[in-house]
Amino acid sequence: MATSWLLIAWSSLETNSSPPALNVVQQTMMNHHKLLCVISLLFCVLTQPVAADPAYPNKPIRIVVPFTPGGSPDVLARTIGQKLSEATGVAVVVENIAGAGGTIGADRVAKASPDGYTLLMGHVGTLAVAPSVYPRLPYDPVKSFAPVAWVARVPNVMAVHPSVPANNAAELVRYLKANPGKVNYGSGGNGSAAHLATEYFKLVTQTFVVHVPYRGTAPSVSDAVAGQIQMVFTGAPAIIPMVKAGKLKAIGVSSPKRMESMPDISTLAESGVKGLEGFEADQWYGLVAPAGTSPDIVKKLNQLVNASLAMPEITTRLKSEGATATPASPEAFGLLIQSEIKRWKPVVNNAKISAD
Repeated sequence: MATSWLLIAWSSLETNSSPPALNVVQQTMMNHHKLLCVISLLFCVLTQPVAADPAYPNKPIRIVVPFTPGGSPDVLARTIGQKLSEATGVAVVVENIAGAGGTIGADRVAKASPDGYTLLMGHVGTLAVAPSVYPRLPYDPVKSFAPVAWVARVPNVMAVHPSVPANNAAELVRYLKANPGKVNYGSGGNGSAAHLATEYFKLVTQTFVVHVPYRGTAPSVSDAVAGQIQMVFTGAPAIIPMVKAGKLKAIGVSSPKRMESMPDISTLAESGVKGLEGFEADQWYGLVAPAGTSPDIVKKLNQLVNASLAMPEITTRLKSEGATATPASPEAFGLLIQSEIKRWKPVVNNAKISAD
């Protein structure tokens, strides 16, 4: 495409070439001028957003989940992906690319073609926390992506293995203070949302729990169930089934209000523990596309996702897993990302959270 533009531009300039009376110096200057014109034109062409295909979508759409299967990002991506497929008639494939707190998968999407066929199920960790945790982050959460749709808010649920002698936040904090460094907690990786939320909890309660990073949420929850680690504080969809099955004990939720699906689990903010007053550390999720994606494609995807989130079966399913649908415009989602980067930066610095 770019080559065609270059040839057309050069041919156009050639038809208006200078008269033969010009000397060599003048001719050389004219050629340089023509070349600069062509380069400028080519630059304008290459930096424009990819034009929307009127038939979009006409081939499979890929949603990259930057974590292992089973966690909140994976559950949400598959739920939304199914509805997108039904609405468009094309396959929507969910691909899990885990590692480095979700930044490997995010970077893969940032460098993908901006044609609307590769999306990222981003979340607070990959889009808001990572810039403060990874000094050499290979992508810019604001500049490398085009916000598409804010999908959901998901409270983190703090849970412990049944062997831990604590049934609420007050009892857990007392136990942790009496046994500093003897309890391990798992997260989806260094810099992940679970890592940040737990370090935030440790900071405000002045407790010491050892961090064990995993390559995703699912293996950390599995090890908590098996007793390899004693504590997890991560998205509700991954925790609720284990709590209902009696394999983990719920200590509290990170949201300001209790979950409709499990109202018996109190919020950490209402626990009465010093430092937890007003505590809030929910996760949020949304779809982004590579920067340069056509605004028309972004608008169409946003409308499709918002329509899916309005379906009773989707809202019911999300609520059953502790999540709340958050339909919004691409612009509103973009503002959320920017505000959350500013919000979590001081928390990361104060807790000295590092990917190293």
